Amino acid sequence: MGWRWAGAAVVAAVTLPLLIVVFVLAQPPIPAGGAGDATPNERALADIPPAYLRWYMDAAQTCPGMSWTVLAAVGKVESDHGRDPASRGPNAAGARGPMQFLPATFAGHAVDGNGDGHTDVYDPADAISTAAAYLCASGAASDVRKALFAYNHAGWYVDRVLAKAAEYGTPTIAGDLVAVIIAYARRQLGKPYIWGGTGPNGYDCSGIVYMAYKAAGVTIPRTTFEQWPFGIRIPSGQERPGDLAFFSSGPGNGPDRPGHVALVIGGGQAIEARCTKCGPIKITTYGSRRNIVGFTRPLANPRAKRQLNGGAADMPPSPSPR
Repeated sequence: MGWRWAGAAVVAAVTLPLLIVVFVLAQPPIPAGGAGDATPNERALADIPPAYLRWYMDAAQTCPGMSWTVLAAVGKVESDHGRDPASRGPNAAGARGPMQFLPATFAGHAVDGNGDGHTDVYDPADAISTAAAYLCASGAASDVRKALFAYNHAGWYVDRVLAKAAEYGTPTIAGDLVAVIIAYARRQLGKPYIWGGTGPNGYDCSGIVYMAYKAAGVTIPRTTFEQWPFGIRIPSGQERPGDLAFFSSGPGNGPDRPGHVALVIGGGQAIEARCTKCGPIKITTYGSRRNIVGFTRPLANPRAKRQLNGGAADMPPSPSPR
């Protein structure tokens, strides 16, 4: 929201109108699905007030391709869904309301979320609808990480929101899934390479990929040798964030048996746990490396799609990690 302060601050509270309580009780039943086709899980239902959940789901529908889980996660991080007293008055940076808008930013994107004829930054329906409009204008339908960074210029904030979104429900929009996958991998930057590692203290090359996908609710094979045939092959130059880049890494490797994998994040870059002597997990470039074998897209595998629709992972046992 231009640069804006996010998070709670202790300030003088302004009492919310009791009418909000009445409105909460009057909300119609929450639908089983919603924008982004992510079904609220038990954690979401326990944590998000019913009226807020309905507003998140309705507002997300105004931006095709954006999951309500992202809006809900923003609301959680900013104000604990309006529970934080700091949301009831200007904080130290002047941000207001449950979605913590600066007045000028709110005015520039204001939406009358409940149709009462006026917009109010402290009204959850208006604030949530305005947040949806702002994120959508910032490109959330195609690049949710970029949109969240526009909302708050901090990488830790983006990661925190996406992690919370993953806790509320499994988003089935590819852009949301990829954002969660990459957010998990980014949080591991700087940790050591550990052969056979799947965290939290360290990872091997396939271990970080396996756990990043698992964070988004998708179980893929554990090892590089299994991950290579699992994904759908993608021609070089057509790879996208969330795809996997495979490399020959030594004896026993070949065009149909790569021994190393990295997670593509875009712009010719990947997050990679390379080897014990190669330093910590880092962002690398891969375009000029001679040992690159090819790219795959795990989310295009029918077994991955079945998981997103509520099916079992159906993964065979893995051999020794690689």
